[in-house]
Amino acid sequence: MNHNPQSSDGKHDDDSTLSDFLGSLMDYTPTIPDELVEHYLAKSGFQCPDVRLIRLVAVATQKFVAEVASDALQHCKARQAAVVKDKRDKQQKDKRLILTMDDLSKSLREYGVNVKHQEYFADSPSTGMDPASRDE
Repeated sequence: MNHNPQSSDGKHDDDSTLSDFLGSLMDYTPTIPDELVEHYLAKSGFQCPDVRLIRLVAVATQKFVAEVASDALQHCKARQAAVVKDKRDKQQKDKRLILTMDDLSKSLREYGVNVKHQEYFADSPSTGMDPASRDE
């Protein structure tokens, strides 16, 4: 027996809100293509014929990537501000931000994703290129 009469109304409101949201996904074209989302879902063993769910995953992924990029940008700004403080004698005319792998790694670490990358040292710009394309 339901002792709280508002809980059934609240649940109905939640269901209708969810249905409206899922319905609106049919008209929305996410940044991440449906085919790409389907590929990675299938690769993880998940099959779903409902396009609305595929787009919901695409929207969630887009939000995650945007948050990680925004956090990485904040790490980049903080790092470059610290460098400017260390070099007060020199005026920096170049205000470009340079996002590094360290900035991205710190941002991802906040979300529980640990990124390890190998150090790569190149002794010339053509290192690692196909020998045929070096002469061009």
